[in-house]
Amino acid sequence: MLENLSPTTLPRLLRRTVLSAIVAGAVGFVIGVMINPLAGLGVVIGVGMAILNLRFLDRQVARVEIKGEQSTKAVRRQLGSNTMGRLAVMTVVAVGALVLDTALGIGIVAGLVIYQIVFVVNVLSVVAKQGDMK
Repeated sequence: MLENLSPTTLPRLLRRTVLSAIVAGAVGFVIGVMINPLAGLGVVIGVGMAILNLRFLDRQVARVEIKGEQSTKAVRRQLGSNTMGRLAVMTVVAVGALVLDTALGIGIVAGLVIYQIVFVVNVLSVVAKQGDMK
């Protein structure tokens, strides 16, 4: 589905996702602060972690493309292992925060969820505009 996108579409999609996530995270922050100040802080941390994850993934993919002559399986293995490591660190941070302070941990998870929802909505809108949705 996404393989038919033009080369300029993906960077625009990611930029729009980051900006939308920042706006949605700001709204989540305000709502979180009304509930518990640490929940608002957690939302900001969660959205920030998701944006950092995207930046690390983008940089990693750019480096893999430069190397060139690797097999597809080797590239997938390299990308997968690094991605699993980043996701493991994010999980440890979220669970650790949840253990330390429930509101902070739930806020972090909410921030990560906000980012994923924004990402999916943006991808669906791009695909729908390209006419690939059936």
